[in-house]
Amino acid sequence: MEASTLAPLSDRTPRLSRKRKAAMIVQLLIGDGGKLQLSQLPEEMQILLARELGAIRPVDRETVHQVAEEFARDLGAIGLSSPGGADGAIEALSSHLSPELANRLRAEMSSAKNGDPWPMILALPDETLLSIMSRESPEVSAVALSKLSVVKAALVLEKMPGDQARRITYSISLTEKIAPDAVRRIGAGLVKEYCTKKVVAFDKAPVARVGAILNSSPALTRENVLEGLGTDDPVFADNVRKAIFTFKDIPARLVPTDVPACIRGVDADVLSTAIAAGLTGDEAFVASAEFILANISQRMAGQIREDAAEKGAVKAKVAEEAMRDLSSAIRELVDSGAITLVSEDEEDES
Repeated sequence: MEASTLAPLSDRTPRLSRKRKAAMIVQLLIGDGGKLQLSQLPEEMQILLARELGAIRPVDRETVHQVAEEFARDLGAIGLSSPGGADGAIEALSSHLSPELANRLRAEMSSAKNGDPWPMILALPDETLLSIMSRESPEVSAVALSKLSVVKAALVLEKMPGDQARRITYSISLTEKIAPDAVRRIGAGLVKEYCTKKVVAFDKAPVARVGAILNSSPALTRENVLEGLGTDDPVFADNVRKAIFTFKDIPARLVPTDVPACIRGVDADVLSTAIAAGLTGDEAFVASAEFILANISQRMAGQIREDAAEKGAVKAKVAEEAMRDLSSAIRELVDSGAITLVSEDEEDES
């Protein structure tokens, strides 16, 4: 029974308080075999209801009828009711709110005094739960594992490294006397950390942003920056190198069947200039130019070779700009999801 159903009882029966009348109605419904979802009420209201029920003494039949009639009249007078608390309101509006806002409101509700954060956590995929338990302490993980269903807990435990599984299962033995409020606080903390989409200023990660900038930078600038990054943060520098895609990376990271799509939107003069510079450059540049020509139609490849030959020697700055424009066009297709580059890990395995 919702809190709003219990509260409206008026004081038309002066000998009984509204709280006592509400308790009597609950007792009548329970006595008739009604199934009431009292667990959905805030904890304070559940405690208050239990105390009022315990305080009820024998009540004459006339008073019981009078209270029941008041309840029926008040219930019949209700023209509009809310979804029932903050959680009900969020669920009722969820299809009309942005996913980010809905998640934020759920997290705020879960961190409130009477909120139950655990349904949001228990609904997370197994892989996310594993990630959470690898970051949190064994004690917190033991509480989270205990809240899962037996089947899901077993699946999560099966995927853990042996040492971690032993530490967490041992920590479960320490949770015998943990208070419900402590479990709620742990759940609220996990929701805030892992179930709320954080609003950030940049859509892309730092590695992707630096990689995009260096993609459009001259080769000398790019190498100097990477050298400095390697000194300051070798791991970050290595990840940035993987995010960079230049003309020299084409044979190793571009799927041959994607070549026609990659050059389709490139200006013909830019393409022939890049090929001309590539064919007269060092070994890596020649390999990229030949890779492109080998994976398009022979007629088109022949035409591009003729155009490139007519250009003769290309100035270094012009060559670099043409190669950069071609690489940027390929990168745009990657960012849009039209094509996928071969990762360096896949390249090493090959």
